[in-house]
Amino acid sequence: MKVARFYAPGDIRIEEAEEPQAGPGELKLRVRNCSTCGTDAKIYRHGHHHIAPPRVIGHEIAGEVVAVGDGAGDWSPGDRVQVIAAIPCGQCPDCERGWRTICPNQESMGYQYDGGFAEYLIVPAKVLAVDGVNRIPEGVGFAEASVAEPLACVLNGQELARVGAGDTVVVIGAGPIGCLHVRMARARGAERVFLVELNRGRLDAAAAAVSPDAAICGAETDAVDEIRKLTDGRGADVVITAAASGKAQEDAIQMVARRGRISFFGGLPKDNPIISCDSNLVHYRELTIVGANGSSPDHNRRALELIASGAVPVADLITHRKSLDDVLAAIETVIAGEAIKVTIEP
Repeated sequence: MKVARFYAPGDIRIEEAEEPQAGPGELKLRVRNCSTCGTDAKIYRHGHHHIAPPRVIGHEIAGEVVAVGDGAGDWSPGDRVQVIAAIPCGQCPDCERGWRTICPNQESMGYQYDGGFAEYLIVPAKVLAVDGVNRIPEGVGFAEASVAEPLACVLNGQELARVGAGDTVVVIGAGPIGCLHVRMARARGAERVFLVELNRGRLDAAAAAVSPDAAICGAETDAVDEIRKLTDGRGADVVITAAASGKAQEDAIQMVARRGRISFFGGLPKDNPIISCDSNLVHYRELTIVGANGSSPDHNRRALELIASGAVPVADLITHRKSLDDVLAAIETVIAGEAIKVTIEP
């Protein structure tokens, strides 16, 4: 079979590999879609401390069951499934409290286990043990199902930030995650959703797709002032930083309303994680700042339901479809910001 293996930063190779076989408690999938994200681009450029090369990467996975290992449960060849990316242990104190997104023993598809940039993959027994394989609902295609994983992360972030009916929400960052945040906020009842982005081309493309109430180019105007004007000086109820930008996090503190909630959704570069925070604003305005780390198996299941119901459409956000042979071109497209969502069809 054909795979895309990561060997080192800047070195991903399309290779032939022996087709894997399902062992006890495992499933073998024919990968139908594995979508790309900014994390794949970061791995390609910089590697990752949890990846010991060579490793087949790709973690937004949807496919078809082709073999079922002994004791793997009620699965059959032909079942259409979506697979979680982050794998909690299910047994530690955090998992027992239901905090599976912050499991200290977490592993991931495409990191500790071979991922979805391949014609076939093995779903490890650890994934099945935490109910990490979801049946794709009727009417949902494999490509759409692969977007359930990033949508699950968005769902986790908005639940932590308590996005709800009547809120004014600002999303900073108009990449695929920002687009999903706009649509998720709508689905959760937000009254107004504003989108902020530095890159004019990316902003225009995203705004055409997800129709925010206002699209603000931060390279052309002061985004904090614009949000204040749009909210009659009050600020936004929720600000979500869907970008790996310290400046975005600092701006979020300035543009949020009293008692507002801020989601630091996008992590910062490991070599530059420190921002300037006016602590008095947090104190006197009673602000809430929350992090958001990935998603749980339950988030993945509910994200699929949101896609299937039409509450959060994703099909039109998949702007590029490429073969496994073109995975490097797909990642370069992500890096260049020339697409909303790029999916690989092995």
